Amino acid sequence: MKGLRWTTAGESHGPRLVGILEGMPAGMPLSVERIDNELARRQAGYGRSARQKIESDRVEFYAGTRAGFTLGSPIALALINRDATIEMLPVPGDPRPGHADLAGCQKLGVRDPRAVLERASARETAMRVALGSVARQLLEGFGIEIFAHVVELGGVRARPDAFDGAGSLRSEHRASSAFACLDPDADAPMRAAVDDAMAEQDTLGGIFEVVVLGLPPGIGSYASAPQRLTGRLAGALLSIPAMKGVEFGLGFDAARRPGSQVHDPIVLAGADGAPPLAYGRFRRATNHAGGLEGGMTTGEPLVARVAMKPIPTLRRGVASVDFESGEAVRATYQRSDVTSVPAASVVGEAVVALELAAAFLEKFGGDHIDDTRAAFDAWRLRMDAV
Repeated sequence: MKGLRWTTAGESHGPRLVGILEGMPAGMPLSVERIDNELARRQAGYGRSARQKIESDRVEFYAGTRAGFTLGSPIALALINRDATIEMLPVPGDPRPGHADLAGCQKLGVRDPRAVLERASARETAMRVALGSVARQLLEGFGIEIFAHVVELGGVRARPDAFDGAGSLRSEHRASSAFACLDPDADAPMRAAVDDAMAEQDTLGGIFEVVVLGLPPGIGSYASAPQRLTGRLAGALLSIPAMKGVEFGLGFDAARRPGSQVHDPIVLAGADGAPPLAYGRFRRATNHAGGLEGGMTTGEPLVARVAMKPIPTLRRGVASVDFESGEAVRATYQRSDVTSVPAASVVGEAVVALELAAAFLEKFGGDHIDDTRAAFDAWRLRMDAV
């Protein structure tokens, strides 16, 4: 079966997380160090739990690679859990509001939240980051860069021009921030917000932004609803635990403006000071659409913002009900972060990379990376005539 496909397996406190990625072309160089660096970024950030000090994620490859290159066969990866205590952990007597506990128990017809929460846990996203790093290495070979940063946390907002203002130093700025934020002035108030929430035994959510640079136009489809890239990316981002909303470009603000203030004028690249894009003779004078029109990329930067709810495990507890007695109780507390929005931004990069790589290979395909490159180069020649 053609196409990029992936799956993960494993529980939060099980022995390991496992991932399989199918459909990558053969002959692609693959950096294990790069994957480990992405995994380390996921574990960073102010307000994380002690679990991040226990785990030290390093990817292990079991199939699909040889001498640092992909073989074109399914790639099998694993992450070892140091906190592999699943057989020793108690079964919570009450479901936690905001988690999958109750709905999952009702789905299975059991009173065992442990049977649900071990898989519903965000720990699973570590494997998505590993798989996504493989996908983004494919995209980077074609000049496509994926970059996420936190734009709001606990009601504290970074300045709107932080991404553009950081310029070529954005990676350095993000690395120096405890919150993966590009606005240095926002770090202190974000830290204070986390400290206040910790003192109140509460949690905080926020918003992160994913920006993709260097995308060629026409990735995705207008002809098939399931292949529209806007829906595919939104679904991928909302599949991350705790995500509650996604917007592209102006997003919901587009609904509040007249069309004359929403739609991006088309101009010749280089005309009236408009800088050229990597591909084609045209570009948009603005990017209110966030790099997506008609379910396809436009060639402009793809901009998605994702809202994450506060983590539902609170030290103070939230009202719940005991499974056996039916009595009102405070939900059982289990080790948890105060906030993990910076970590979620790394997962956001990963799922965007996986979806974009799938759409990219649908267009350019190839059993070997040289085939993909040849198809891409032929398309570039045709672009000059459009």
